[in-house]
Amino acid sequence: MTIAPGERVAILGRSGAGKSTLLNYIYGCCRPDAALVPQAASLVGALSVFHNVFMGQLERHSTLFNLRTLLCPGTREKEDIGRILDLLGLREKMFDPAGSLSGGQQQRTSIARAIYNARPIIVGDEPVSALDRLQGESLLCCLKERARTLVLAMHDVPLALAHSTRIVMLHAGRVALDVPSSGVRAADLAMYYDVGAR
Repeated sequence: MTIAPGERVAILGRSGAGKSTLLNYIYGCCRPDAALVPQAASLVGALSVFHNVFMGQLERHSTLFNLRTLLCPGTREKEDIGRILDLLGLREKMFDPAGSLSGGQQQRTSIARAIYNARPIIVGDEPVSALDRLQGESLLCCLKERARTLVLAMHDVPLALAHSTRIVMLHAGRVALDVPSSGVRAADLAMYYDVGAR
């Protein structure tokens, strides 16, 4: 399986088909050019939204700078992260503990961290699963604007078709279908979600 720069790939399949395993492998192959949005938000609940997003660039700064930012965030970092949080509707939560957020807000914080990471590739494992359809649409548009290449495992077939250039369907750990999203309909994919699908 080859993914070209600029592609937006949606990986679909039933639970247990191997989506997360494939994504983790892709992410491992693409580092350090990729940022990850994990299935679980993987936030530090006691730290603020700001600090959880700032972690996206920890490795780019010295330990001293990171400690200073933990204690007293700089104006530039607050402005840069604030702009991203504005896009995701989280500006007012910037200094709230991440553990106090709803599931959808935590997921948006995880997406903000990946955007702040500023890598050309974003790999996401169900990045909008905790959001309603409207929020999911908005967040996927934001990801498309901020990353050159997207590889996303998704459970929402209509969203996947609307926001990808390519559909990869997994079944029993194998690629069962790999087609441009423009040439497939949701009904064409239904058989892969049937219990008896082969």
